Amino acid sequence: MTKFSRICTLAALAAVWVGSAIAAPTMLRASHQFPGGKGDVRDEMVQIIARDAKAAGVDLDIQVYPGASLFKPNEQWNALVNGQLDISSFPLDYASGKVRAFGATLMPALVRSHDRAARLNDSKFMKDIRAKIEQAGVIVLSDAWLAGAVASKKACIRTPADIKGVKIRSAGPTFAAMWQAAGASIVSVPSNEVYNALQTGVAEATDTSTGSFVSFRIYEQVKCITAPGDNALWFMYEPVLMSKKSFDRLNKAQQDTLLKAGKKAQAYFVKEAKGLDDEMVKTFKAHNVEVVTLSPAEYDAWVKIAQKSSYEDFAREVPDGKQLIDEALSVK
Repeated sequence: MTKFSRICTLAALAAVWVGSAIAAPTMLRASHQFPGGKGDVRDEMVQIIARDAKAAGVDLDIQVYPGASLFKPNEQWNALVNGQLDISSFPLDYASGKVRAFGATLMPALVRSHDRAARLNDSKFMKDIRAKIEQAGVIVLSDAWLAGAVASKKACIRTPADIKGVKIRSAGPTFAAMWQAAGASIVSVPSNEVYNALQTGVAEATDTSTGSFVSFRIYEQVKCITAPGDNALWFMYEPVLMSKKSFDRLNKAQQDTLLKAGKKAQAYFVKEAKGLDDEMVKTFKAHNVEVVTLSPAEYDAWVKIAQKSSYEDFAREVPDGKQLIDEALSVK
């Protein structure tokens, strides 16, 4: 082979290599703690975004890691902020240790119903929460509010007296404050560890979302569950989030694709949200777990406890805590 031929061959190989590098799609990693492939609505929201990103033809692939297989639940926020993780379906209150104001997104009696949750998304309250998310280096792709419940291995929890002396796992500090004010002992584990905590006696009761109650098969470990009904104490903001560092590295077409896919995932969630509660009730009854709901009077009794514990603590500890609570409560 002549020198000229070798140069031509090397040039051709280099062109192929460069062309391949240019054609390679951008790969993003999405992580969450919820079961994959089993109908969990939070996993499906992320899968919708992944499917739409791939189908858009903008050289964008998303690898989804469900079941805390990539990052542990409480590690995901820092990973998003630092750009180590690109996308997550994330219970925002899990980051309240980093941004205390996020505790407002799991505050007893602040939401009460799915209709009100939908109205909250367009409120000053959520505008302020999203601003704090972005200030930390993360953006919201999809809003999602999940209703929750409280279940016990002992007896039904209807009134504050029913929780006295009970070891309860609490999803976040605001609910922990209310349960503790009513006389409970607090156990701190993420939702994917609740089953084992109940099974081993580390916890005797738990609060979590209705979706998680089914996904994590909590019906196998409890005797009674207090479902959301018309007077839901428990609602949690669990959006699909993206690292701003990751988002800013994408081109305009890729960014627009993700934002559009995020809206599609959010629309899917809105249609499914109430069904999660109904599915929980159906599933728990099928496994012979007693299902109850709070009466207005029982709900009000819990609100009084929350006002003297969760609300007062939050207003005292968070610079704009009272303002955030007032903004949420002002939404009719």
